[in-house]
Amino acid sequence: MNRRRLQRQREADQQKLLKATVRKHLNADALNGAVRETFEQVPEPGNGEYSIPLTDCLMSGYAMFSLKDPSLLAFDRRRVAEQHNLESIFGIELAPCDTQMRTRLDPVEPDFLRPAYNEVFRRAQRGKLLEKMTFMEGCVLVSGDGTAYFVSDKLSSPACLKKICSKTGKITYSLQTYAAVIVHPERKEVIPLPPEPIFNHDGDNKNDCERNACRRWLEKFRKDHPHLKVIITEDGLSPNAPHIRDLIEHRCHFILGLKEGDHTYLSTCLDAAVEKGEAIEYDIQDPQNPKVHHFFRFVNRVPINASNQDLLINVLEYWEESPAGTQHFCWITDFTITRDNAYSIMRTGRARWKVENETFNTLKNQGYHFEHNYGLGQKNLSMVFVMLMFLAFLCVRPHKPS
Repeated sequence: MNRRRLQRQREADQQKLLKATVRKHLNADALNGAVRETFEQVPEPGNGEYSIPLTDCLMSGYAMFSLKDPSLLAFDRRRVAEQHNLESIFGIELAPCDTQMRTRLDPVEPDFLRPAYNEVFRRAQRGKLLEKMTFMEGCVLVSGDGTAYFVSDKLSSPACLKKICSKTGKITYSLQTYAAVIVHPERKEVIPLPPEPIFNHDGDNKNDCERNACRRWLEKFRKDHPHLKVIITEDGLSPNAPHIRDLIEHRCHFILGLKEGDHTYLSTCLDAAVEKGEAIEYDIQDPQNPKVHHFFRFVNRVPINASNQDLLINVLEYWEESPAGTQHFCWITDFTITRDNAYSIMRTGRARWKVENETFNTLKNQGYHFEHNYGLGQKNLSMVFVMLMFLAFLCVRPHKPS
């Protein structure tokens, strides 16, 4: 009995030590310090000599979003009134005024901020937090989507996308980004990954698009995380042959939503499989709510479309019936669908909405002021601010209790 008691005590002590280590690496002070260390490696654009180090300018932008200031002017007031707090919490010795911040951050390359994300991600891995986010086949689920965060018919920058109305000739300017977050169907928290801006590059007269941004995002993601097992889930714009080939090339599993009516070829294949008795159909009662029923129909190894007969995917069609009514969804995936995993694939596909609800909605409506114009600049200012905003959002997520 004494041996068992001692063993249990040792295990309890080890758990306490592990939790203390997690808190040590993921508390606010540790994360702010880690972010600052990565910012110290960002090269100073140009050859000018400045009174305020670039590190302090970057940390000031990061602090502005961490503190949820609604504008640069609001942060400027804080800079004057709370310099001591900015130094003690964020290590900012000299905070720039609003004009200085815009001037200094505009030429910074957004990708130079990626190491900050990677450092926080490593700390989350070290603290075993990613283990809580795995859901299917030992993979983490990554939900990605594009969103616009600036639209105007008056203000613009060289990076803005342009939309010309065919009837009136009116030009609308916008800035967008492709964002991806690690999600879990049963958890509210998300772990943001570095967003990829959708913007016009220098000298490029053709508008950038979400598909190109997603391709760039995949390449950078795999360089940062070459061994991470992931499932990518996206909306109805994503199920096309070039994008699926990109996902396969970058070793990503996928569960992609289908818009009803957009893929007549797949619908025809599924209907033909049903007529031949080759499709699997079954229903189950919800394990937690007896008033909800799930109906599944699936077929494996069908071509994505008539033009890409060699690209075989698997199709899952799903209905949910409840007292509130009937919902219908459809997905394509590279996972071979079976009775055993169809429910998990459905849960994974429906978790796509977390990039909308737990990410974009939070950033736009819950204090981060994502759609506020903090500054367009002449080069990278707006994208740098987006990177800093998502980074501030990330640093309140990894240590959030479930």
